[in-house]
Amino acid sequence: MAAASRGLLTRLRHLSLAGPRLSPCRFFSADPLVSLSDDDDAGGEGGGRIIEARPGVMGPESRRTGVIGVKCGMSAMWDKWGAKVPITVLWVDDNVVCQVKTAEKEGFFALQLGAGQKKEKHLTKPEVGHFRSQGVPLKRKLKEFPVTEDALLPVGTTISVRHFVPGQFVDVIGITKGKGFAGGMKRHGFSGMPASHGASLSHRSIGSTGQRDAPGRVFKNRKMPGRMGGVQRTVKNVWVYQIDPARNLLYLKGQVPGPQGSFLFVKDSIYKKPDRALLPFPTYFSQEGEEEDSEPLVANLGDIDPFMVAD
Repeated sequence: MAAASRGLLTRLRHLSLAGPRLSPCRFFSADPLVSLSDDDDAGGEGGGRIIEARPGVMGPESRRTGVIGVKCGMSAMWDKWGAKVPITVLWVDDNVVCQVKTAEKEGFFALQLGAGQKKEKHLTKPEVGHFRSQGVPLKRKLKEFPVTEDALLPVGTTISVRHFVPGQFVDVIGITKGKGFAGGMKRHGFSGMPASHGASLSHRSIGSTGQRDAPGRVFKNRKMPGRMGGVQRTVKNVWVYQIDPARNLLYLKGQVPGPQGSFLFVKDSIYKKPDRALLPFPTYFSQEGEEEDSEPLVANLGDIDPFMVAD
């Protein structure tokens, strides 16, 4: 107890000598964010870190932020050659940078993004305080994306579907559909027991799970009935077929985890890296006087008809 009291008194003494550390005032905008460092408190030169919302050049080791999308469902589209493409539609619902994490304060670089809208009565007091302190509107979903130092964005920056380019590959993270308690045939694809010839009330049984007296137990990690689904999974190398900037929709080829209406996290693919020259870095910024694209942007499918190519 005495040691704890001495530690508390020591910390209070340091606080009283150092003085209060006030954070800079911010409003809901894309204004530059100035984060104080230890050198600034000591009167060092160089000033604080200034994060500006302006285009940059993406390096070979640069890592951009991802986006938060809402799964709208699946459909099918036909490309210009007449091939049927299975499509999953994601809605990028008002993604805004809610917090910037730097190496000086947190020890790493990351951006916290918020998506959707939520009423104050449906949030906890710490959550409301977090949004109020950052000066951003109340959000329904928060997600932190690790980035490099050159990919930082100021608080209040909006991330649209133009963050991605049609034709690139992305990784999609989500929570799979929950199936509840499932048997071995559904959960692991077991063939089951014989349908006839002596099998009684054991047609969908998994069969034997162990040996005899030695070892006399069931080994760990044995495939058995249990909870199926409801876990986080990542689908890699998903192709971006089309984007719709007018409605902020992202069209992906194939299936992604999660039920309709669930939140998904989309980021640049790790294995099939897109062309750095085509990606907007650190994100897409609309220019003054630029007209918004009313038509969807489709990936380049080439000039050779795949159905006319000889075998």
